[in-house]
Amino acid sequence: MMTKTNSSKPVQSELFKVLLRDLVAPGHELVLLRDAIDWKRFDETMKEAYCENNGRPSVPVRMMAGLTFLKYMYDISDQEVLNNWCENPYWQYFCGGEFFEHEPPTNQSTMSRWRSRLGEKNVEEMISETIASALRNKVVKAKDFERVTVDTTAQEKNIRFPTDARLLDRARERVIATGEKLGIKFRRNYVRKGKTMLRKHSGYVKAKQLNRAANVVRAMKQYLTNVSEDAEHAMKSIVPQSVREMALIEQLKGYLDISHKLIAQDKDTPGKDKIYSVHEPQVECIAKGKVHKRYEFGVKAGFVTASKSNWILGAKALPGNPYDGNTLTQMLRQAEKISGVKPQSAYCDLGYRGHDYKGDCDIQVVNRFRKRKPRAVLRWWKRRSAIEPVIGHLKSDHYMERNRLGGVLGDKLNAMLSALGFNLVKLMKALKKRWIKHLFLYLCTIVDEFKSYIEEIRNTLMSQNIFLRCLALEMVF
Repeated sequence: MMTKTNSSKPVQSELFKVLLRDLVAPGHELVLLRDAIDWKRFDETMKEAYCENNGRPSVPVRMMAGLTFLKYMYDISDQEVLNNWCENPYWQYFCGGEFFEHEPPTNQSTMSRWRSRLGEKNVEEMISETIASALRNKVVKAKDFERVTVDTTAQEKNIRFPTDARLLDRARERVIATGEKLGIKFRRNYVRKGKTMLRKHSGYVKAKQLNRAANVVRAMKQYLTNVSEDAEHAMKSIVPQSVREMALIEQLKGYLDISHKLIAQDKDTPGKDKIYSVHEPQVECIAKGKVHKRYEFGVKAGFVTASKSNWILGAKALPGNPYDGNTLTQMLRQAEKISGVKPQSAYCDLGYRGHDYKGDCDIQVVNRFRKRKPRAVLRWWKRRSAIEPVIGHLKSDHYMERNRLGGVLGDKLNAMLSALGFNLVKLMKALKKRWIKHLFLYLCTIVDEFKSYIEEIRNTLMSQNIFLRCLALEMVF
């Protein structure tokens, strides 16, 4: 059941609690950002994700949204957000708190489940609110969103570098662990032998003894085959007695399917059909042509930024490792939905040659031959590379370098929430700069009024001084 709160009523002070508004400074970045965001919008969009009839009272949507914002603004984990929230009055005030609290408002499991409940639609609404807030506070103009830059990058998953021996050993461990929870007795679990063979494989590869390494992989495939056959044979006689057992059976079936693929795959298997991680089987191998990192394991992600001001207008995970040109239509459609402005010109790199976009937007592929281009066109072509540092900040500062959210939904949400964190930091800094500018103008006005007041007093004193001198002369004569 959604928690019913009424923020329109004044908050009454309590004897043993301190009001947060008495602790925070009105010019702090988070205070300005708190006042700039329309929090009621999230209550309306998240209404469908809550049940009104049953369940315990939920944590307010504003609190959960604020914690999620802080997580992606400062690139920290769920537990670190909750720990710092108990110590920082500005964080509590930003999340809608009224009194300083000493205990966290929720736990990290609830934050994880709440993100899963969000979905792509609600995260798009959050990104749209950052853009709308920037427009309301006159930080950016809507005209700036007519020219955009589009690019893609690889969003790496938080997995180990995949090797055949390591994947086979991990699949064997998962099958055995899940089977033992169901009461399956294996003829042999290969625990000690698996560790020994994995260590041998590492040594053979280091010494470049590839034939011996291949023999080890062949033996580990046989170990996994024996364990899988035992599990499949035992599953035929298992009758689930509870929901937990049904869930374990489904989990074991998934691990067995992955095991069959690992046993069958070799160097001739197409990359799209390979398994690169046991616990994240949807991970793809992406080659972006980087010299320092030939292969990245995760999912491709696309981004749309404003060419002039670098606001992120679109962020989307693109599973299946599609060609960049085939993603242009959906990226521009999302940018129009989030910003409310239809892009008139889009600037792309050479990876978008041969795109399939059909629309009114002018797609300009920036190439290397620029001598005969007009100066006005070259100006915007040079701005295309400004999206590269934006992607760099997303990876280094906003939790996108190693995606720790699980599943396909985690890939989609992490790319969008990273963009959300980038926009929030950008909005916060712009609001602070705007507040300092207004404060400076206000102080200048006060100084000017003080100068005029001093001038009036000076003129008055001078006129009174002349009057006293004349009065003294009359008394003398």
